[in-house]
Amino acid sequence: MTKRILQIIPTLDRAGAEKQMVLLAKGLPREEFDLHVCVLTRDGPLHAELDAAGLPVAVIGKPWKLDPRAYWRLRTHIRRLRPDLVHTWLFAANAYGRAAALACGVNCLVAGERCVDPWKSAWQLAIDRQLARRTSRIVANSAGVREFYVQRGLPAEKFLVIANGVEPPSPSPITRGQLLAELGLPEGVYLAGLIGRLWPQKRIKDAIWAADLLKVIRDDVHLLILGDGPHAPRLKKFRDQCLIGDKVHFLGHRPDVARLLPHFNLLWSTSGYEGQSNAILEAMAAGVPVVATDIPGTRDLVVHGETGFLVSPGNRSASAPSVNKAVAAGVARYTNRILNDAGLARRLGQAARQRVLDQFSTARMIDRYAALYRELLG
Repeated sequence: MTKRILQIIPTLDRAGAEKQMVLLAKGLPREEFDLHVCVLTRDGPLHAELDAAGLPVAVIGKPWKLDPRAYWRLRTHIRRLRPDLVHTWLFAANAYGRAAALACGVNCLVAGERCVDPWKSAWQLAIDRQLARRTSRIVANSAGVREFYVQRGLPAEKFLVIANGVEPPSPSPITRGQLLAELGLPEGVYLAGLIGRLWPQKRIKDAIWAADLLKVIRDDVHLLILGDGPHAPRLKKFRDQCLIGDKVHFLGHRPDVARLLPHFNLLWSTSGYEGQSNAILEAMAAGVPVVATDIPGTRDLVVHGETGFLVSPGNRSASAPSVNKAVAAGVARYTNRILNDAGLARRLGQAARQRVLDQFSTARMIDRYAALYRELLG
């Protein structure tokens, strides 16, 4: 007899937790689990993948942070569906979803904590602690995320670490030459990519400053920034103030990241904090060396000197507006080292791809969640 699982998540945007939830929902064995997805806040482009997989999706619609009507709609949906287990993802779904499930008599609850979240206030952490008491298991995607929440009073014994999974990349349908022509760049240049939402967590000013430092010692490195967000205008203004507009290119939101990624020479990640970066995993799976800040979550992925290089973030606040010049210098230094040594770049890329195959496959991630569900459902 199949067990009904309800996944509750705030959105279906193309973001890290959302991608992982969709991979899990599509991959769990249908003969064992009856999967349903509930979107709490707003719909998004990943809905199409769930539709193609034949998975039912309900959109609640929660326009406000505090929205009693959305809570009652969610309760009604859960009562009608009568799931055996509810799995919630991210703070809004963790709060609304667990409260509504408990009110409907669902006692088998899994919550997902996906990131080191320094932005959370005292009242938000109080909600996390209160609901954790009645949660069967809390899944973190890295040891760093688990440690962050245990230090803030959540019960250590309820945590289980299940790393993110990525699927093996398909070959790019275009050649490197075609990509360079598309971007209006000359042959023979090197491409560093940065993928993420344009907001303070990602500390993209540090990456722009690193590109400016590199321009002093070499003229063949271009930084491609893929993503959009509320800080896009001020980041573009900062780039122009640095007189680095010829080397730093904002490509906006790109649904075709997989088409571009194999042609990057490196991936940069200058984030001040993360949970476990899908962008880094996807780059490693494509055999792209990574230069990243040495922060919880990322250091679980990148092995310094073996699959890429880690740069100390120092003691600077993760969301501070000023440039962390030590990070920028470290990124520039390791990038220059990799680009000057083709053998090193090849070894790093090969080791990165093998590490993902061995430890961060989608199949491994799905198997671990399936085992957890079986354990909890008895």
